[in-house]
Amino acid sequence: MSNKTDYIDLRVVVRELLSKKKTFVWTWVVTAVVASVLIVCVPRTYTCSVKLAPEAESAGAGGALGSIASQFGFDLGSLESADAIFPQLYPELFESNDFVVGLFDVNVQSQDGTITTTYYDYLDKYQQTTVWMKPFNWIKNKLTAIISPTVEVTSSNGEVSDNYSKAFMLTKRQTDIANTIKGNISCNVDKLTNVVTINTTDQDPLICAAIADSARAHLQQFIIDYRTSKARVDVEHYTDLLNQAKAEYDEAMMAYSAYTDSHKDVILQAYISERDRLEGDMSIKYQTYTAMKTQLEGAKA
Repeated sequence: MSNKTDYIDLRVVVRELLSKKKTFVWTWVVTAVVASVLIVCVPRTYTCSVKLAPEAESAGAGGALGSIASQFGFDLGSLESADAIFPQLYPELFESNDFVVGLFDVNVQSQDGTITTTYYDYLDKYQQTTVWMKPFNWIKNKLTAIISPTVEVTSSNGEVSDNYSKAFMLTKRQTDIANTIKGNISCNVDKLTNVVTINTTDQDPLICAAIADSARAHLQQFIIDYRTSKARVDVEHYTDLLNQAKAEYDEAMMAYSAYTDSHKDVILQAYISERDRLEGDMSIKYQTYTAMKTQLEGAKA
């Protein structure tokens, strides 16, 4: 029985590699050139992050149970809160056209100062693409213009309507830009701390930071509008009630004044009772008027 052991002779391997060194060198050179061309041609992108810490309306909700539940990704505070828009729903908000269209008219400026325009026009006209994608984009734009031409929606007086403010009346191009913005902006919520992180990606660092700040401002304004919507409805409601109460009070006061002036020297009990009735009615209308005024001031605050 043979005890011969197979082994690798490294000297043979080295000689074989050296005999093909030209092949390896050319492969490395071609790979380096192709990689360099790809790196140079692909546009650079920048990322910016903004963090928000929403206020908790029910601090310490659930006590120790809430602390344990948070370790498993559950927030008992959001369940107890009366606010229907809690942080876990913020990422869904960033996917809505109503929110994205609000960023169309944000004024942006590039870092070198050569571009000053709206964010919509920046994405529409100033985006850099790879060299090999330009022919395909040109063909795509031509086909899109032929198949689905842009149609301007006009109002009854002949003026072009502002489609930017109508999230559900977008043209094909506006829809494409809106989808691009959705891809450039993301929102993440930490289930343990409820810290909201907004991430934006763009080809210019200054524009990237500006859009991150604008997205934060739009989110905060949306939350403010939602949380004050009931109070604003109350203001309108109590304003109508106040105007109605004031009109009724003025009418009751005029009726009382006219009756008192026309029956100044009358001492009959029937006339006195009618005067007292008008005075009481005027007093009730005045109390209603002052109550509505107090409610209106509270709603305004």
